[in-house]
Amino acid sequence: MSTWIFLRGLTRESRHWGDFAGQFQQAMPGQTVVMLDLAGNGRMNHQRSDCRVEDMVADCRAQLALRHIAPPYRLLAMSLGAMVAVAWAQSHPEEVAAQVLINTSMRPFSPFYQRLRPANYWPLLRLLLPGAAPQDWERAILNMTSRGGREAVLPSWLALRRTHPVARLNALRQLLAAARYAAPAEPPRTPTLLLASAQDRLASVQCTLALARQWGCAHRIHPEAGHDLPLDDGPWVAQQVREWFLTSSLKGHMP
Repeated sequence: MSTWIFLRGLTRESRHWGDFAGQFQQAMPGQTVVMLDLAGNGRMNHQRSDCRVEDMVADCRAQLALRHIAPPYRLLAMSLGAMVAVAWAQSHPEEVAAQVLINTSMRPFSPFYQRLRPANYWPLLRLLLPGAAPQDWERAILNMTSRGGREAVLPSWLALRRTHPVARLNALRQLLAAARYAAPAEPPRTPTLLLASAQDRLASVQCTLALARQWGCAHRIHPEAGHDLPLDDGPWVAQQVREWFLTSSLKGHMP
């Protein structure tokens, strides 16, 4: 049995995975899924967010140690969480058996205007200013991250914000960590699958393609989904991971 660690992105928490964990376990039976929150998000919203991705790695490892969940791990992570995964695999390769990175973008392989598309600058600035209503915040995030018309998730997202709000300063600290992180130029020693969305309105799909060229690793592109690929088409994500395992050197670890 393998342990999969799920990591979400900027200001999102583990419960934002929604139905995806079940979809993943249906495609990958026998796997254990552990969903972690980054400091400042979710059940850890009372903590101060780290300004460095490397410190986020240390915090994730500490959480798992406290829960007595030992490596090796397989990481499935998106956006900022995928940066954490890459830093984790780089600094502790013996702990990370495989990683699946979803719609991420990293220096120095992509310019800033691809990593955060210019159409989002003003909406994000408005959200970070005082006075933004919770419903405006969540609707704006949904519009930026989903192409699937997933309006049904808004009530649950608003409930998460009411019970575990993310402080504005923590959101800024996470944004700073994502902006300053630089990925290694050399390919990861950890088997890596890149998944991306052709219709991502937050980060350009070119960011994933640049990583694939630089690292020479497997990649799959969804033709219609948005940035939150597990929300827009979770079964597709789970199936891509399963097929990758079945056709790679990792297939011996499948149940």
